[in-house]
Amino acid sequence: MIKINLAPLDRRRRRRAGFQLADFQFALPSFNLGVLFAVVYIAVVVIIGGYWWYRASTASRLAAQIETDQRELASLKATIGQGAKIKEQLADLQNRIKAIQELTKNQGRPIQLLDAFLDTVPPDLWITSLEEKTSMLRVSGTAYSTTAVADFMANLRRSGKFKDVDILVARQDLAKNPRPVTFEVTCRFEI
Repeated sequence: MIKINLAPLDRRRRRRAGFQLADFQFALPSFNLGVLFAVVYIAVVVIIGGYWWYRASTASRLAAQIETDQRELASLKATIGQGAKIKEQLADLQNRIKAIQELTKNQGRPIQLLDAFLDTVPPDLWITSLEEKTSMLRVSGTAYSTTAVADFMANLRRSGKFKDVDILVARQDLAKNPRPVTFEVTCRFEI
């Protein structure tokens, strides 16, 4: 049997390309899918390779930056250490300067004290010890009479440089001849 298709030409082409289902036509593509997948595969490989290259270059750049920053940090730590050492030396020098200033400020005080003190000592009295603690002066000595001790205390008051003159102890040794008087006097020296 021979079949002859008498349908118009464009209908025949449509039927050959695929089957028709209520205005839906399924047709095979006119290009090769293998080529499409190869192009997509190459594009994906290029994109992944580019991303990997970007990440690798970023990692190496960051590693170099970290190394540079660590060197800078080490040098800054050394500088800070030197700064702390200099601050300690500065504090030490300031303490030394204060001590020197204190010594030089009070350097004339002992001379003035002895000068003022020598003018108050009567001839029949001698000093055995002289102590100064803070501003208080403690004088111990011996005299031939209690009058000499009284004159000494009066001279201290009269000088104007000695304040709060008090006698702590005055003893006369009756066993010796002449009878010496040992005494202790406290006062405050003011310049």
